[in-house]
Amino acid sequence: MNDELELRVLPLVVRIERTAPPERTDALEAAAMAVLSVLADPGEWSEELLAWQATGKIRKVVRRARGAEWARVLALPGRTVEHRSAEVRVHPPVPLDGWPKDLSRLQVSGTDLADSAAVPAAEPPVLWENPALEMSAGKAMAQAGHAAQLAWWASGTAERAAWIERGLAVSVRTAPSRERFDALSGSGLPVVRDAGFTEIAPGSCTFVAQAPWLAGSRAR
Repeated sequence: MNDELELRVLPLVVRIERTAPPERTDALEAAAMAVLSVLADPGEWSEELLAWQATGKIRKVVRRARGAEWARVLALPGRTVEHRSAEVRVHPPVPLDGWPKDLSRLQVSGTDLADSAAVPAAEPPVLWENPALEMSAGKAMAQAGHAAQLAWWASGTAERAAWIERGLAVSVRTAPSRERFDALSGSGLPVVRDAGFTEIAPGSCTFVAQAPWLAGSRAR
């Protein structure tokens, strides 16, 4: 297997202005939808997406931008997902040590977001976050992106088409209890197990993707 492909990552940038940061749930859902958008329609990035996915390693890195930084991000190849209070831009996969300058200078830290109001009722697919883990919003955004990707891989052609018709919408919620999360993660649904690069221990189950058509899917 090509070592260079092993080290590719998918960059995601969330806009966090000092005076108007996004709601946490909005940011997580926007990140998942941004990942889904390039999986559903790679467009001119087909080769990059195929090479990134072919390794089986779907690493993602989330960085933050504001003001002039965000303007520079918009000038780079990418797609922006606007979802309620959040704006997230996804860029084509890049080698781990080959980031464009205007992306590499962005901070990874400082993505601690919160929800200031009740979130809307969840609709499937639902990406359930493990309530027993403490993750920054940036870390959770990457994990939600992984969960959305596993759900996409586990979906059939008809389910994908219907999902696209719904605008690739997802709901991201924290599981109501550790017991509920453990039950979901052991039920055959797609499960994200973290590689342990940052914040949490290797092998930690971070998210489970749930939808009627995912029942019995093999956990990854």
